Amino acid sequence: MKLPASSRTALSVNVNKVALLRNTRHLGIPSVTRAAEICLQAGAQGITIHPRPDERHIRAQDVHDLHALLKAWPQAEFNIEGNPTQNLMKFIRATRPHQATFVPDSEDQFTSDHGWSFPQDTERLKPLVAECRALGVRVSLFMDPIPGQMAAARAVGADRVELYTEPYAAAWGKAEQEHQLQAYASAAQAALDAGLGINAGHDLNRDNLPAFVARVPGLAEVSIGHALIADALELGYAETVRAYQAAIDAGMVARCS
Repeated sequence: MKLPASSRTALSVNVNKVALLRNTRHLGIPSVTRAAEICLQAGAQGITIHPRPDERHIRAQDVHDLHALLKAWPQAEFNIEGNPTQNLMKFIRATRPHQATFVPDSEDQFTSDHGWSFPQDTERLKPLVAECRALGVRVSLFMDPIPGQMAAARAVGADRVELYTEPYAAAWGKAEQEHQLQAYASAAQAALDAGLGINAGHDLNRDNLPAFVARVPGLAEVSIGHALIADALELGYAETVRAYQAAIDAGMVARCS
């Protein structure tokens, strides 16, 4: 069953881990832009990066190089993640990506592990969201799957939320898997009811992705990095992108059946 492009959940490939490997030497390999290009050629609908202040993986030059690359792919989207109170906004102002994903990470945080919380974060986020939207940049807020928080995310001006999916990934194959799926489905429905689009990401992989796509309503985009790049070490970038697209399609077929 071939799904129309307009109805498919988009796959945005996070290339941070390509940069992490490159940064262990001074040879410029593997190339972040070449990785992104191959993924786009294989059918990925977007590229995601999270340039942290310490440049442990994505560096400032990568942001500008990928911005230049994406100009040749008008059908694909550029998504820049980060904490808008740190270094994110300078990249948003310079490149005006399709989407800015605001993530509440501390500067030395190992990886993203929680979403924004309202009303605590309202005042600091509202003007930054407004600035992005004035620049023509869609704003997605990284959020825990809490239905009661979705209307507040919309109230600060966000266009979408990115549901933090590590709890679901950790429950995959265990007794609590169904409970987690229901929690994400409920949060997504609350977001849709509030007028928000739905993204998702963190520890999604080829195994757990189909069930998530099948159960979560309105899922516009998944952003996948660590597992996808790990799979690419064995399968290659192009074959891996096709495998993740097949996993998305399997979930969408299951949703429709």
